[in-house]
Amino acid sequence: MPYDDILLDVEERMEKTVDTLKGQYRSIRSGRAQAGLVENVRVDYYGSLTPLKQMANITIPDPRSILIRPYDPSVCGEVEKAILKSDLGLNPQNDGKIIRLIVPPLSEERRRKLVQQIKSVAEDAKTAIRNIRRDANKAIDKEKKDGSMAEDDAYTAKDEVQELTGKFEKGIDDALELKSKDMMQV
Repeated sequence: MPYDDILLDVEERMEKTVDTLKGQYRSIRSGRAQAGLVENVRVDYYGSLTPLKQMANITIPDPRSILIRPYDPSVCGEVEKAILKSDLGLNPQNDGKIIRLIVPPLSEERRRKLVQQIKSVAEDAKTAIRNIRRDANKAIDKEKKDGSMAEDDAYTAKDEVQELTGKFEKGIDDALELKSKDMMQV
């Protein structure tokens, strides 16, 4: 695999890791309403599990409530059941056409536990980044051993892989800091 292809692959995989982390952060409940809390809740929609975002309009009318308006009002009961089954701890109010969720404020203890949870998720993402780095370095060593990459190019490639690792680990740290601040706000 050529030098540029290895670096391109590393960068794509690291970007996906950071995007996955940010997606996980969106689904972790903070003290305020966010559409990301419920958009991936799976609803039994005529026999198939469908993400809520594909079958309803989700809006945030104020910082403490989420309004879900299914495109097909006949599935409000199924949406309500799916939200109750999820581990969000929210109680839906169903009026037959829309579903309203009130997001209660979190206690200080619960906030601290959630911060620990997001730190753990960030550490898992950093581990994934480091595994990607390891795989790239192995690929570079293999290319060097096979003679298809010069020794100087191999050292340069490893330096660039390390730079990418640092860049994406900083992105993870920034996302962690932002989410931690969001969690600790009252």
